[in-house]
Amino acid sequence: MTNIPPPAEELRLLDAELRQLDARRAVLLRRREWLVHVLRTASAQRSVPGAGQMPPVWPVAPGAAAPRTEATAPGVQNVLLLLGGILLTVAAIAFTLVGWGHLGITGRALVLATVTLAALSAPVWLLRRGLGSTAEAVAALGMALTVLDAYALHEVAFDGSGGLGYAAAASAVLSAAWAAYGAAADLLVPPSDADSPTRPDRARAGAATAARPALRLPLPCAVVTAQVPLLLWALAVDAGPHTLTAVLLVTAAADTVVALRPAHAPVRIVGLVGACVAGALGVLSAGWLCWSAAAPVAAARGAALLLLAAAIALAAARYAPKPEVALCASLAAGLCLVAGAGGVLRAWLPGEWTVPGCLALGIALLTAVRTPLPRPMRQGLVGASLVVQGLAVLWTLPLVAGTLLGPVALIERPWSGTPLDIRDAVFQDAAWPSYATAAPLVLAAVAGVLALAERRAVRRPASGVGALVLAWAAVVVTPVVLELPYGAGLVADGAVVVVALCVAERARRGTGGPSAPALTALVLALVTSVTLALVSLATEAGTIAVLLALAALFGVASTRPGLVAFTAPAALAHATALACAAGASAGLRPEHTALLVLVVPAVAALVAARAARADRSAATVPVEAAGAAAALLALTLAVTDLPVLASVLALCGVIAAGTALRPERRRAGHAAAALFLLAAWVRLAAWEVTTPEAYTLPVSVAALAVGHLRRRRDPSVSSWTAHGAGLSVTLVPSLLAMWGDPHWLRPLLLGTTALAVTLVGARSRLQAPLVLGGGTLALVALHELAPYIAQVVGVLPRWAPPALAGLVLLALGATYEQRLRDARRLRDALGRLH
Repeated sequence: MTNIPPPAEELRLLDAELRQLDARRAVLLRRREWLVHVLRTASAQRSVPGAGQMPPVWPVAPGAAAPRTEATAPGVQNVLLLLGGILLTVAAIAFTLVGWGHLGITGRALVLATVTLAALSAPVWLLRRGLGSTAEAVAALGMALTVLDAYALHEVAFDGSGGLGYAAAASAVLSAAWAAYGAAADLLVPPSDADSPTRPDRARAGAATAARPALRLPLPCAVVTAQVPLLLWALAVDAGPHTLTAVLLVTAAADTVVALRPAHAPVRIVGLVGACVAGALGVLSAGWLCWSAAAPVAAARGAALLLLAAAIALAAARYAPKPEVALCASLAAGLCLVAGAGGVLRAWLPGEWTVPGCLALGIALLTAVRTPLPRPMRQGLVGASLVVQGLAVLWTLPLVAGTLLGPVALIERPWSGTPLDIRDAVFQDAAWPSYATAAPLVLAAVAGVLALAERRAVRRPASGVGALVLAWAAVVVTPVVLELPYGAGLVADGAVVVVALCVAERARRGTGGPSAPALTALVLALVTSVTLALVSLATEAGTIAVLLALAALFGVASTRPGLVAFTAPAALAHATALACAAGASAGLRPEHTALLVLVVPAVAALVAARAARADRSAATVPVEAAGAAAALLALTLAVTDLPVLASVLALCGVIAAGTALRPERRRAGHAAAALFLLAAWVRLAAWEVTTPEAYTLPVSVAALAVGHLRRRRDPSVSSWTAHGAGLSVTLVPSLLAMWGDPHWLRPLLLGTTALAVTLVGARSRLQAPLVLGGGTLALVALHELAPYIAQVVGVLPRWAPPALAGLVLLALGATYEQRLRDARRLRDALGRLH
């Protein structure tokens, strides 16, 4: 509401501001001189006692700096004017609603006419005297009075007319009157000199920038009021949904014209917002009418409305001043065109062809690239085509996901019998998606578009990857859609795996290394192989044949240097599944099947060693990880039979020991030692040995002797390497046996031995004896105190353990920092041990 003042007033304000700046600069300069003097004095008197004390703060001269204000003068002015206008408007409303009945018809007319004319005439007089903000406030009051005049006129003269019809007519009249009032005020008030600097700028900016009007409120208010007359009229005549939608679109068209005109900014902003809101409501309503219609004629009526919306959007894009606006408008136009035509196709064609028809229309929008339209409009239409294609691909996702994940249900009932066809095998527990027959065609069409884009170097390599994925999805779902026989479906999926591997190898050789298409093809081959293996679980013969073929296929593919990091682990995984299936087919129990599975870790160790020698380090870790996973599966299968578990542990130890022969895998020797120890303990448990010390002590003595000789030859050897295995062989089985031993002799002997080991470790400053002996001694003490602790807990009330736990937590929290310091000291002390 603040207007630029006349030149004389503006010059006076500028002079006052410059005087204040000069005064402030003088104050700051004096302050700087004083600070320099203080620093020099302190430097000269540095040797004098008390020289470090700073002198008192230099007082500022009274009146040197103006006091800080919390509100600007224009802000105070606007607040006062706004409050005054609000109060006058409230008073007018109260007079009209409450005090109206005390006057006759003549008095009412004279009062309203006089007050309204005075309120609307005063802004012109105020503008000529440079009081622009006051003029805006009074003009707002006058426009509010015109609304009250319309209400009063309805109550007096048009009381019998319908409320909606009168409101439509009144809003139209008010909108036109406010627009005329704003234009008249701009003509009646000559431009002030303050506006003259902007005239050359406006001339250079062109028609996009218009002169600032004398009054800013009337024109935006007129545009806002113009949004409702047509809608109110349609509601008054009980118009149908098609008419209401057309009214919204016509209103959006009018707002678009206002937004594109070279009016001042508030009018354009109001028009743009009105166009977006009314247009969005109209498009949504037209889309609902088109896509919910049961007959082609009704759908065509909704499509006509969408066509109207598209025409409005294209016109807006053609004359939009900014490229971003043109792009968004043309994008919306393209979507409206496809939605309208798609709605007609839905009512005319069978349901499964609705999405393909819309996709064809969306692809047709790509022809806009060859048209002479402006670049932003072409980009918007292409963007609409991409949106349609993306939605079509999303429509196919249920079928693709069901094809890939549906066979997972066969894990619960393997070898249940030959299915009727491949769809029965895949969708036994999943619902068949409706209208899924055309899904392969949709996927293939979008894949073709992306392939063409990649060939023309549009967003390469993303287009190529997308085309590859969609083509794969189309091929994978085709056997399910066509309901091929079960065997033919398995062969088709196997062919997809072979083709994907060939594409990966070709893409790798074409680029000379790993590329996005090659990696994508590899991933697709792996996913298809997993789905194929799951589908083959329906029959025993199919499972064996498919797993054997997949293991051989990926094994052959592992001979290629660029694929071995992916195909070798896949071959091992399928070989593991083949071993499990072969064991089940032979009637072996799970623990005996584990012995078959151990062949896979052995082969993995050999393959990893060969890959290391052939300088294929990228494949070493994946192959070893696959072998470790197979070994873990074998241990899981054998856990129910202790003798077999001991054998499996020992064989795993042999494989780990063989791996440790390689110089870069020396640490696998620790795992081999641990596996051998576990195998020994499990074997003792299987023999139900109650005195394991008879078997473990000789081994411990021999191991400790070997470790002692090793440390004598090489003092740098860690105590864990020299003595860890020998101590663990006896201490750990004895601990396990102690927890089930009710007698006192074993705890006494074990505690004494652990104490001796701890003292030896403390005296020799060796970490392994100290930690193992101390841990064993603590567990023995806990075992001996366990009955007494249980007895005490039984005597205590039920609230005592939580209270004790709370006190412990509080104590730990209170001394947390000290505990951390002690832990660091203990860690450093153990680290200094050998």
